[in-house]
Amino acid sequence: MDLSVFRPFAALACAAALTAAPMPPALAQDAAQAGGPAAEADARAATAMPAPSAIRYGSDALQTLDFFPGAGSGTAPRPLIVFVHGGAWVSGDKADSTGTAKIRHYTQAGYNFATINYRLLPDVDIRDQAQDVADAVAMLRDRADTLHIDPSRVVLMGHSAGGHLAALVATDPQYLRAGGMAPTDIAGAVLIDAAALDVGQQIRAAGPLLGFAYELAFSGNAAMQGAMSPTAHVDSPNAGAMLMLHVERDSAAQARIFADALKKAGTPAEVAAFEGRGMKAHNEINNRLGRSDYPATRIVDEWLAQVMGG
Repeated sequence: MDLSVFRPFAALACAAALTAAPMPPALAQDAAQAGGPAAEADARAATAMPAPSAIRYGSDALQTLDFFPGAGSGTAPRPLIVFVHGGAWVSGDKADSTGTAKIRHYTQAGYNFATINYRLLPDVDIRDQAQDVADAVAMLRDRADTLHIDPSRVVLMGHSAGGHLAALVATDPQYLRAGGMAPTDIAGAVLIDAAALDVGQQIRAAGPLLGFAYELAFSGNAAMQGAMSPTAHVDSPNAGAMLMLHVERDSAAQARIFADALKKAGTPAEVAAFEGRGMKAHNEINNRLGRSDYPATRIVDEWLAQVMGG
């Protein structure tokens, strides 16, 4: 499919993605001072982030990731969280779309944390992006000894379009197969207000203009849309468990449907709803996750402790 016609939508999506970027440290501190002691402490910790290790997992300039080792003594293997950024499949970056609160919070809790870049539309298609996510995970697993990763305790985490890609890799075995892995090698996945869990439903609910844009991204072919819908793959061996977080958007209905389908197929799945509407809330749930005063942080912490075995 010639994706060059997708470039006008890409420009619009890039502009929207700018609102999802975390605030610069100075602005974060100002906001934290208005938000109470817990928020202020979180902001101070976020400004003191350690430098990551930059790692390539492919030959393309975007096939890179940043790896942050979990806090702890010695070289004991630690669980790993792999974060996949959003950006409507056409934009976003591992540095400006992750949210510094996550890195600080999860590494201090003892988790290794990786945030990845992947190739973007229209230069590749969405299946290539899912393959990038799988290849990054397989590369990290291959380096488990040197990076002190426990390969049995790997969780995918993704926001928006990144949530879709994480869910696709966690349900469709074709992507991890190239690295000698299967979805069952993934302990779980956390989907943060994920998009397009059912691509056909996403297109129908979007209306004519956005629906057309989604068709350019996913194709107008119903079979292809199904192939790129995580909901269509729940009968395959899946990641060990799924947690879906959502705000008050269309994503809420898709999260519930996806969770129900997973549970019917025998995969544990939970859904947690949080206040807020529209794009502002969609961005906030990503940027604030990891802050001690944000309700989703406790929900994810408890889920991770259960899935990772403490």
